Amino acid sequence: MRPLITALVVLALVHGGLLFVQPTNAPAAELVGDGPQVGVVFDLGGRGDKSFNDGAYLGAESATKKLQARVQFIEPGDGSDREAGLRLLAAERRALVVGVGFIFTDDLIELAKEYPDVHFAGVDFAVSTDRFGAPIPPPPNVAALKFREEEGSFLVGALAALVGGSKKVGFLGGMDIPLIHKFEAGYRAGVMHVCKDCTVIAQYAGVTPEAFRNPSKGKELALSQYQQGVNVIFHASGSTGLGMFEAARAMGRGHYGIGVDADQYGEAPGYVLTSMVKGVDNVVYDTIRRVKDGTFQGGIFSYGLKEKGVGYVYDARNRALIPDSVRARLLDIERDIVAGRIRVPSTRS
Repeated sequence: MRPLITALVVLALVHGGLLFVQPTNAPAAELVGDGPQVGVVFDLGGRGDKSFNDGAYLGAESATKKLQARVQFIEPGDGSDREAGLRLLAAERRALVVGVGFIFTDDLIELAKEYPDVHFAGVDFAVSTDRFGAPIPPPPNVAALKFREEEGSFLVGALAALVGGSKKVGFLGGMDIPLIHKFEAGYRAGVMHVCKDCTVIAQYAGVTPEAFRNPSKGKELALSQYQQGVNVIFHASGSTGLGMFEAARAMGRGHYGIGVDADQYGEAPGYVLTSMVKGVDNVVYDTIRRVKDGTFQGGIFSYGLKEKGVGYVYDARNRALIPDSVRARLLDIERDIVAGRIRVPSTRS
């Protein structure tokens, strides 16, 4: 009798946790196909952030069309236990369970041990190090998908300094954590590489995950920087950065924002200098492909300029804002980074 009571209690707790998990409004096409069954749990901010989460969605959506994957998306509700969404998908024995964002790292490690027959992947997985500074590999059924954001940030930092027309450039971070420090460190180094006497004004929206979805705070901080003489601000703050674009429009001509993770030109046409893009869509798609092909492996996977995992947008919409001489300089810098002639810092000094 006691084992039965215990089992019922556990089931009740799991059910209670899942009450706070909200499946996204996924199109019916995602429920068909004969490819691998995949589950994706979004980070705070969810679908519609026009950045990180939307990139993961596009990669999974592409897998439904090209690989016939069957994908279930879960978007945790406010204040919910995000582990509940991952646990639900793992318990269903999905072929692959993806956690989008560093916040899922601990949960993925624990669940991977509980479900060794399930493949897991963590986008921006936070890799720990031992006392000698060596990275600690994740469980063998976990792919830690990481980006060298500092490399792409270096390029847009150089761009901001070269075309901004001011000795002051801005940086707007979301949550004040090491992951976002990588963006700031690379950006700052890129600015200083081309403008030794420039100043970088860096501010963060907060110290909790809510800092990634506070457009009002983003606008407030951006307006403050513009009013201090900054003409270009690079944000790494999720949907908080949407407020930065509003601030650029409010300040008018000559004030620009640099988007992040995805091409954000559409947020403020004419006011977006470029976007530092991360290939979240390509990485998620490739991970699903490897599951389908039977070539999935756990471990740490790093994507930078060399692997085309990061970069910046240069196309017909923003070409007029970037002189040919500046474009040529950036291409030289990119080649130097890939060749190892320029070492880009990933931590703040």
